[in-house]
Amino acid sequence: MKSNRRKFIATATTLAAGTAAASAMPLIKPAEEWPVIHHVFFWLKNPGSAEDRDKLLAGVKTLAKIETVKKLRVGVVASTEKRDVVDNSWAVSELMFFSDLAGQATYQTHPIHLEFIKNCSHLWEKVIVYDAVDA
Repeated sequence: MKSNRRKFIATATTLAAGTAAASAMPLIKPAEEWPVIHHVFFWLKNPGSAEDRDKLLAGVKTLAKIETVKKLRVGVVASTEKRDVVDNSWAVSELMFFSDLAGQATYQTHPIHLEFIKNCSHLWEKVIVYDAVDA
């Protein structure tokens, strides 16, 4: 009887710990909730300037405050293997997700976005934008 009780307590403790760990994990939103994707690549005027890169990174991160931006990821070139299909000529990227095209349109004319352009456009030489919707 004591053995069964110990097994029960051990199992219950393990289950409780697993449940607590699972509830502490952030929920990942399914792609269909954010089907509009806005990916932007920036080339710096001064590609060797860590200061300019950091200013641009800070500026891009302010865009997360725009209410229609559901998720923002900001990146720099990864040190992955060199392959013909990999373009690592850019310096900073932003990857945004929106619930709908109206939200993306709101972002384009939002005062925070316009302020970002005003404050940071002197840092980049070239920008390429890829907009997509889930297929």
